[in-house]
Amino acid sequence: MLGLSSGHDSSVDPAATPVPHPLSRALLEAVLADRTSDRFVCELIWPRLGYGPDGSGIWRAGPAAEASWRESFPIEPQFIAARPPSVALTRSIPREHKQLLKEQLGFAGYRIGELYPRRTRRATAVNWLLAHLAQRGEPLPEQGPLPPLLEPPLDPVAGHPGDLPVS
Repeated sequence: MLGLSSGHDSSVDPAATPVPHPLSRALLEAVLADRTSDRFVCELIWPRLGYGPDGSGIWRAGPAAEASWRESFPIEPQFIAARPPSVALTRSIPREHKQLLKEQLGFAGYRIGELYPRRTRRATAVNWLLAHLAQRGEPLPEQGPLPPLLEPPLDPVAGHPGDLPVS
């Protein structure tokens, strides 16, 4: 299962691994509402999986990344733009945490007209983040720091300016 463990990879300096952005209900709801860039969503997950920037702006699997993540996705997995990393993220959520999106956020899913890969992958990302907290016994605060929020994109298939094309 893809999760966290220790290992070794000299391409990322463990001291340079950024502190993950604090999670809150307000932040996760903003992700679900498509109020953040796809990259920001990935940056919520990467450090929690053991990825860190390599100095050139690329995030690489570091010493804290589980071997299966390092081998499958040595460079910043694009959880929103690409299907394989999203599938791996889904599979890494323990069975007992698969319903946290509904249980903790009351998220009933998107409507039929809102079912786009970008949005369903955002729901997967939020569920993974909730499972990450649950596995550590950490609560989800109601409020916390938020990035500058974006307006939902006019074209949900294309996403926000700068978002990678979805494959």
